[in-house]
Amino acid sequence: MKTLQVALGKRSYPIYIGQGILENSELYAAHIRGKEVLIVTNETIAPLYLQALENALSDQYRVESVILPDGEQYKTLSVMNRIFDRLLELKFSRQVTLIALGGGVIGDMTGFAAACYQRGVPFIQVPTTLLSQVDSSVGGKTAVNHELGKNMIGAFYQPQCVIADTATLATLEARQLSSGIAEVIKYGLINDAEFFDWLEQHLPALKALDPEALASAIARSCQDKAAIVADDEHERGVRALLNLGHTFGHAIETGTGYGNWLHGEAIAVGMLMAADLSQRLGWLPTETVERIRAILQAAALPVEAPSEMTEQQFMDLMAVDKKVQEGVIRLILLRGIGQAVISDDYEAAQLSATLQAFIR
Repeated sequence: MKTLQVALGKRSYPIYIGQGILENSELYAAHIRGKEVLIVTNETIAPLYLQALENALSDQYRVESVILPDGEQYKTLSVMNRIFDRLLELKFSRQVTLIALGGGVIGDMTGFAAACYQRGVPFIQVPTTLLSQVDSSVGGKTAVNHELGKNMIGAFYQPQCVIADTATLATLEARQLSSGIAEVIKYGLINDAEFFDWLEQHLPALKALDPEALASAIARSCQDKAAIVADDEHERGVRALLNLGHTFGHAIETGTGYGNWLHGEAIAVGMLMAADLSQRLGWLPTETVERIRAILQAAALPVEAPSEMTEQQFMDLMAVDKKVQEGVIRLILLRGIGQAVISDDYEAAQLSATLQAFIR
């Protein structure tokens, strides 16, 4: 088992990465304060892992659960309210610990619910998808979607710990695995060119769920993210770099209807769009853009925008983004592999050309 630390002073916490650690009761015991535990999971994950986790904890705690529907389309305030319903039905106190057992949707909703219930209770992340193990479970971003914008209602709220069991990835569908690989590739593009080189060589092993390759990729991704979060917990500066491809990608997710495109699929296209715009600014050579395109395609990720979306729709949706300042869309662009920058230094015509190039 590998252990990393997210260094945030009094809010610091460990990330445990290993195979078969989901049922390790000692890991939880170090981070559960009271005797009440509510496991939040979904209809897909519950049959696979809920009973095992309940069994691991039931000797020491009063363990209850709530099972939510599975899918990005259910990442809403109304569905999250079911968590509050269950907590209040059970008369759970401020000493309760919530455990998010699932992917990014469950992690985001559980964390937001924990931030709100009785003005804040502890929670633990137990991510079961590659995307959530390398990205959404780390850093304390919690939120739900609004029909007009993704992740626009939420809070920064850190977990007590993250327990990433790589054995859970064996039950992932191929499309979900590819979606997670997109976020892994993102870390190489942002600030870790050496990692990007490694990914080009080890992508077949990742797709084959090689345990050593997975553990290395997850640990490196979490290490890269933890360093950025430690510098900028509330995204007032450098943390925005973690949103490479997300302004374009969130527009795709919102525009096509939540759940039709997986998050990593939309981000893959968004990262390539960011690379294309960077090339139009003279920051990237053509061969670098093609190198990015090649690794995304090798990961079985899309490289074109949805055919039903228009340029105007992209612009309208991108205007509802947390990085917009005074009406100006700030984008994460690339000056090279491993060299992401926050910029609004582009012409409207250049952005339009990029959008038109990806809309078929």
